[in-house]
Amino acid sequence: MNNKEFIKLKNSLAIKCITKIILYSIITILILELFIDGIYNDTLARDVAGFDENIYYWCVANKDILIRVSYSMILIIISFLVIRKSNDNMIEIISAMDKIMKNAEQEVKLSNDLIILENRLNSIRVDLVKNKHKAEEELQKKNDLIMYMAHDLKTPLTSVIGYLTLLTEEKEINNVMREKFLKIALDKSIRLEELTNQFFEITRYNLQEMPINKKKIDLSVLIGQLTDEFFPMTQEKHLKFIINTDEHVYFHGDGDKLARAFGNLIKNAINYSYDNTNIEINVSKKQDKICISFKNNGEKIPEYKLDKIFDKFYRVDESRASNTGGTGLGLAITKEIIELHDGKINVKNNDEYIEFDIEFNSII
Repeated sequence: MNNKEFIKLKNSLAIKCITKIILYSIITILILELFIDGIYNDTLARDVAGFDENIYYWCVANKDILIRVSYSMILIIISFLVIRKSNDNMIEIISAMDKIMKNAEQEVKLSNDLIILENRLNSIRVDLVKNKHKAEEELQKKNDLIMYMAHDLKTPLTSVIGYLTLLTEEKEINNVMREKFLKIALDKSIRLEELTNQFFEITRYNLQEMPINKKKIDLSVLIGQLTDEFFPMTQEKHLKFIINTDEHVYFHGDGDKLARAFGNLIKNAINYSYDNTNIEINVSKKQDKICISFKNNGEKIPEYKLDKIFDKFYRVDESRASNTGGTGLGLAITKEIIELHDGKINVKNNDEYIEFDIEFNSII
C-alpha cells in the first residue's frame, strides 16, 4: 500500500468514526429530550418530588448543568463504544494477516470499511503464493541437479579407477596402450574435477553473501588474461579469439568477481560455438559508459529459452551433453555480478551469432 492509499484509508476510517459519534449522540439526545422533557416529563417530576422534594428542587435549579453533564456522558459513552468498535478493525486486520501466514492460498475477506486494505492484503497474498511456488520450484531444480550430478560423478570416476586398475594389474601392456589409457584416465579426471567444482557451486550458491572488493582494474588486460587461460579449450574446436579493445579501459570493480563473470561468458561462447569459427570480444569506452560484448557463431537460441537464459538452474542445453552440460548457474551468477557493479547485461541472437552485451556506467 503506497502513502496515498494509506492516508486515504486512515482519513476514511477517521471520518466514519467521527460521523458515527456525532450521529449516534444526536439521536440519543433527541430520544432523551423526547422522553424526559416530553412524554415522561410530568411523571418523572412527580416521582422525584414524591421521593424527595429537596432533590426535586435541586434538579430544577441545576437543570442546565444536569443537561450538559448528561450530554457529556452520552458523548463519552458513545465515543467509547465507537472507538472500541474501530479497534475491532485492527483485530480483524491482525487476524487476516495471521490467516495469510498460515494459508496464503485462501482469499482474505474484510468488512466494508476496510475494502482498500482487503485488496492490498490479497495482492500481498498472491505475491506470497507466487514467491513460495517459485522458491519450491528452484529448490526442486537444485535438488534434481544435485542428484543428476551425483550420478554423473560416478561415470568418470569409474573410468579412472578402471583404467588405473588395468595399468596396475596388466604388466605386459605396450607403451602405446599405456599412453592411451593414461590419456583417457587424465581426461576423465579433468571431467571429474569440473563436475566437482560445479557440484560445490550449486551447494554454495548465494551471491548475496559474496563480498565485493572494488579497486581500479584494467578491463582490457583482464580480458586478455582470460582468453589466454581458455586457449587450450579453443584448440579442441579450432576456435580463434578476435579481441577489439581500447587501450587501458579502467574500471572500479572487483577483479576476481568480474573475471568469474567474463570467464562464464567466454566458456559459454566456446561450448556453443561452431567448430572453426571466431569468438569476438569488444571492449570500448563511450562517453560515460564502458561497453563489453562477447559474440560467437552458434545455433540460434529459441526466443522462449532466451527469456530464461539468466534464470538460476536453467540450461539451454536440455540434453545435458557431457561436453556442454553445466549447472545452469553460470549465466545467473554472471548477471548478478554485473548488477552488483551497477551494470546491465543483455543477450541477442539470430541465425548466425549469439551476443552478450554488458554496459557499465562508471569510468575512472
